[in-house]
Amino acid sequence: MSYFKNKIVLVTGGASGIGFLMGQNALERGAAHLIIWDIDEDSLLAAAAALTKSGFSVSTGLVDVRDHQQVEEEAKKVLTEYGKVGILINNAGVVVGKSFHEHSYEDINFTMGVNSMGLMYVARAFLPAMIESKSGQIVNIASAAGLTPNPHMTVYAASKWAALGWSDSLRLELAEISKDLRVLSVQPSYINTGMFAGVKSPRLVPLLDPEVITTKILDAVEKNKIHLREPFMVKLTPFFRGLLPAKVYDVVAGKIFKVYESMSTFIGRNQKVK
Repeated sequence: MSYFKNKIVLVTGGASGIGFLMGQNALERGAAHLIIWDIDEDSLLAAAAALTKSGFSVSTGLVDVRDHQQVEEEAKKVLTEYGKVGILINNAGVVVGKSFHEHSYEDINFTMGVNSMGLMYVARAFLPAMIESKSGQIVNIASAAGLTPNPHMTVYAASKWAALGWSDSLRLELAEISKDLRVLSVQPSYINTGMFAGVKSPRLVPLLDPEVITTKILDAVEKNKIHLREPFMVKLTPFFRGLLPAKVYDVVAGKIFKVYESMSTFIGRNQKVK
């Protein structure tokens, strides 16, 4: 039986991109109900309409994960109406994509707020119910940027390093309570969606297909993995960084694999700070 069978699933940033695909895939694997949180109301309504038309049970929440009070209020509504969330997918993420000295203070707060604090706020709101039942799964979509430095991604990388450190530490804490409290940290390289439009794919690190990585993420949930790093070269990043002196690693990553040039032509969605 699928791990998703009859569970309540919540996906942040779930109205588009891999967030939408993960929600759809979870429903196809037998989830009883999907809750989509996003800040884009039009996309939320369109996503819910498309999934409902296919016969799935779906509800939405217009939620800014940077606002811990809003997160808490909306979480209480979810818990009252649907009960414990069995699988929480922390997917909401943003990238500014420019040199650090060009970042405004608002850019910094925006990126750290969504990519780091937002994960913690959402998890904090739903964890008590999971702990009470001693079961549940939290999926944190971090990034390969949490494993390696990269120019023009300073704040984004910082947010993902923070997310990964928190996610792994949370996994260890919850394992002390119950083996059925699970945490999966996902560290993909660039995914071929609008969020990273214009990036140069590093050597031997192809752009990830959204549907393929979605399937791998949900397969990793089913298999109770603790890390998912894709594509293959990302799996080797911790080894290279641990083995090589920093300046040698910079040559390997920057000159040989061209990782440090990957953001030089970045366009993205041109998402405005709110």
